[in-house]
Amino acid sequence: MIVVIDTSSLLSLVRYYLPFDQNKKLFNLIKQEIQNHNIIIIDEVLNECKSVSGKLVVKKLNFLINKEFLNLFKIPTKTENLIPPSPTKFYNLVNNTFITTNAKRLNSAQMEQQKREFLGSADAKMIIYLLNKINSNSFEKLFLVTEETEGSNDQKAFKKLPAICKILNIEVKTLPELLELYSEINIKFE
Repeated sequence: MIVVIDTSSLLSLVRYYLPFDQNKKLFNLIKQEIQNHNIIIIDEVLNECKSVSGKLVVKKLNFLINKEFLNLFKIPTKTENLIPPSPTKFYNLVNNTFITTNAKRLNSAQMEQQKREFLGSADAKMIIYLLNKINSNSFEKLFLVTEETEGSNDQKAFKKLPAICKILNIEVKTLPELLELYSEINIKFE
């Protein structure tokens, strides 16, 4: 199983789950899965984690800012040279299918700016990373973990991650759904 995880899920992990992880079992599992590249953190997600919510993610998952750890395990996954497996098809989807009705109100210069920002975003890079993995005929179970929902997109020009993944047949899970897959941890209340 290979999981690409977004900033919102990492933030939920450190806010809502790690405070109850008294014996550090969850912390150690997440660290191990990241170092084994079963949980993929791309460079853009790590950059976001360093600048959102008072750097809470990198404060609580401090190994994500430990240069020795990052170098040893080649984390984060670099995305600067990622190209979609079928570039023409992908860019046609960006131009026609991934856009929201709000995008139709933009002039061409505004739309180009929005498209450039989207293609440089962590969301687009996670999607392209997963498309490349899928295209490489990986026999691994692949999915994206996000806390986003398909719903309203706050006047943005592009659909949210789950909606785009649905179009591309990329499986999406929430953090609780991911944690259920690990038999090593057992979340219960007594």
